[in-house]
Amino acid sequence: MPLFVNTISPTPFGFFDSDTVFQEEADGMVTFVKRKLGDDVLSVELTRKEIWACFEEACCEYSRLIHETKITSELTNVLGLTTGSQDFTNKYAKQTLEFLLRKSEPYATEAFIGGSFNATMGYVDLVNGQQDYDIYSDVKVLSGSNADEVVYETLATGSRGKLKVVEIFHFEPLAAQTFLLNASNVTNFLATNFNYESYVNSTVFYVLPIFEDVLRRGMLESAFRVRRSNYSYEVLGSKLRIYPIPTTDLQTGGKLYIKLMPPHDPYRPSSYTDDTIYGISGPSNFPLGNIPFKTINQPGRQWIRQYALALCKELLGLIRSKFQSIPIPNADLQLNGEALVSQGREDKDKLITQMREFLANMTHAKLLENDALAAENLQKQLKYIPMPLR
Repeated sequence: MPLFVNTISPTPFGFFDSDTVFQEEADGMVTFVKRKLGDDVLSVELTRKEIWACFEEACCEYSRLIHETKITSELTNVLGLTTGSQDFTNKYAKQTLEFLLRKSEPYATEAFIGGSFNATMGYVDLVNGQQDYDIYSDVKVLSGSNADEVVYETLATGSRGKLKVVEIFHFEPLAAQTFLLNASNVTNFLATNFNYESYVNSTVFYVLPIFEDVLRRGMLESAFRVRRSNYSYEVLGSKLRIYPIPTTDLQTGGKLYIKLMPPHDPYRPSSYTDDTIYGISGPSNFPLGNIPFKTINQPGRQWIRQYALALCKELLGLIRSKFQSIPIPNADLQLNGEALVSQGREDKDKLITQMREFLANMTHAKLLENDALAAENLQKQLKYIPMPLR
């Protein structure tokens, strides 16, 4: 009989044909399958190539199940990495927080402490007596190559959408020079530098904490906001209304400065090129190949043998199902094709179920849970160990 290594194209895909350990195992699989299916008593209508094809499929199925567990445990650590010619088969990835940091970036953008999208600084030319302005036609870019152009018109075609007004720099006069009510000229100068606050009352010198300044300033600003004409604004739809009604001396230069946030394009962050967008995006392009047969341990090889046998049993059943019976002198020979197909499929389902149940306990989350439980039980046991006298 020709050996596996001497056969041209022994398997359909040739994934493992160059693996010397697979070559040796493949020749043994032929004997294993034929004897398990009773070839010594009744001829088994399976060729060597058919058995080798089932053996190859069993190895691929084993790789698939193992890789599913790997993807479940490690996908968040490799998202965004380039696919290219990399192969993460049989590699143990370091844990990172990149996935969590990326998920938190939208909140950082909203809080203006990071993120991936820039805000745009714009302004509105105030008109004496005009209280209402349009965000999409009146707000202009403050600086840069598009300075003095309408912000909305500078957005790329296809990226235009709702502009978010983040902040309008429209405040009442600061209370910085009015809240030091009890300070002398000298102490007022010192306090303005914010090193400390103090004042002289008769012959007593007082040193007060900084929060005294903060509380007093807040109190005065609240008083100004309630008792005087308040500086405020409203944003309703596309309209911006400011209070009080502008006059020629309302703002220096007659401009009202506004911070805007253009629509976010999740595939085009601001001001930089993010190659991770084109990297690993999910299970479909996680760079994993078939596990080399020579690296599989004996428990894994035994599962592959059993699964290959189940595939061969199903294949033999399909072959025998082509004929329900074969006429022989004075009788008909009944074939067991349907029984073999049913039994082969049951064996496959059973093996896959057992493997999935085993691998469910091998994910990183489950391993951490088991370690935590073991540590907890160890602490319980240590409580009963007497402490030695010293």
